[in-house]
Amino acid sequence: MNIGFIAHNSKKTLMENFCLAYKYILSKHNLYATGITGRRIEEVTNLHVYKFLPGSVGGDKQFMDMIERNCMDMVIFFYNPLITSPNTADIYAISRCCDQYNIPMATNIATAESLILGLSRGDLDWRLNIRSKDMD
Repeated sequence: MNIGFIAHNSKKTLMENFCLAYKYILSKHNLYATGITGRRIEEVTNLHVYKFLPGSVGGDKQFMDMIERNCMDMVIFFYNPLITSPNTADIYAISRCCDQYNIPMATNIATAESLILGLSRGDLDWRLNIRSKDMD
């Protein structure tokens, strides 16, 4: 499965800790992230992460392009709901895109843990069927 990660600056440490805690599960999947988030995940987990540009300079658009091509199976986006800045990845655009293409998305640690544990049990294997149909 292809798992995407985005984290606003104030949530990057939370993302690192999350990925470190679930490193064993994540190691079985393809990981994608916006630039700095991807680098930080790689540094703490030693897992390979395909990195897009930083979200503020187009990485969020690259991320959404992958969703629109139905190539992303799950998104974890830790954002700070207390700040709005034109230089941060757009949570609303990405969540709309995930909703449009039926991509499971977590925006907080509780939901992210539920998704990742479901992934390890095979609860998201239906995504593989959807992607294979799109490739036919």
